[in-house]
Amino acid sequence: MSWLTRLGFVAPGAAARSDEGALLARVVAGDADALALIYRRESGSVYRYALALAGDEAAALDAVQEAFAKLLHGAQDYQPGRGSLGAYLAGMARHQLLNQWRDARRHVPLDDADDGESGESGSDLRLDTAQQQAQLWTAIRRLSWPQREAIVLVDLQERSYEDAAAIAGVSADVLRTRLHRARQRLADLLAVGERP
Repeated sequence: MSWLTRLGFVAPGAAARSDEGALLARVVAGDADALALIYRRESGSVYRYALALAGDEAAALDAVQEAFAKLLHGAQDYQPGRGSLGAYLAGMARHQLLNQWRDARRHVPLDDADDGESGESGSDLRLDTAQQQAQLWTAIRRLSWPQREAIVLVDLQERSYEDAAAIAGVSADVLRTRLHRARQRLADLLAVGERP
């Protein structure tokens, strides 16, 4: 169990589906039921990825919508040898978020999670966990885009290095380097937040 899982972050199941090719062939043929099935299977994890990366619900929803719209019109472009269908959809959502981010020419705004509460109520454990989660999300949002993406893909969504690298559009070695630096930066940010 990873340290993120202990703080309450639950990664989606990553079971491979052998019928992806058949479903995509049905989508290409215009079968709306096949697209609906893919949406039910994959939209949750694509949304969680986009939300964690963007830190903004509206941007995440737009990215998911754009990914599935592109799948509807370009299902024949999916290449199973380059990663899972979920990774392909997450990659399309990522590109949408990057375009939004570039258009805005600014980083996602930071949320100030520290509200001055000391956690001394009868629900100390729940409050402490909620405060830890808020501090963690605030720190994740302060990472650079490539570092944030690496943390989200590998540590939060528990994707394989290969799947995460395919989504990010980099080699597995580059992804590992980004992840290592992101973990170091995150540890530094969290350590600073814990000082009195």
